[in-house]
Amino acid sequence: MRILGIDPGSKNTGYGVILKEGNYLRQIIYGEIKPPKSAKLSAALIDIYERISAVIIQTNPQAIALENIFYGKNVRSLIKQAHVRGVTVLCGADKSIPVFEYSPLEIKKAVVGYGRAEKRQVQAMVKAILKLPVLPPADAADALAAAICHANFSKETFI
Repeated sequence: MRILGIDPGSKNTGYGVILKEGNYLRQIIYGEIKPPKSAKLSAALIDIYERISAVIIQTNPQAIALENIFYGKNVRSLIKQAHVRGVTVLCGADKSIPVFEYSPLEIKKAVVGYGRAEKRQVQAMVKAILKLPVLPPADAADALAAAICHANFSKETFI
């Protein structure tokens, strides 16, 4: 099963695709989508939609694992993050791929074993689990962690 993990953000959206074969997990692709800082929100959302769509076409995932909104951020950040989540859900729906959501706590616990882990710890564990030669960028690591979480604890209901 191929799983696309997404860490939504209006300034930096992480993505990562893994392949699960039995108990074996392998990284296919990962990266970060960074719309130009001067881009209006609508242009940034189009850029994110097009780039996630391109990743979907390139890798053909069977599921999308999406990090749920983190409630401690300021309201403006939450609203922008919600827009990016909407674009991600639309990408999945448009291509008939089920979208599953996991809280940051669930993702960190699945990857690090501790729900309050720091970003650097998540990066290190993702590197170890997927046997990557280097640490992935922080938001890409979070996306890969979401995919790993889904691979290990896939939920039956999706959004």
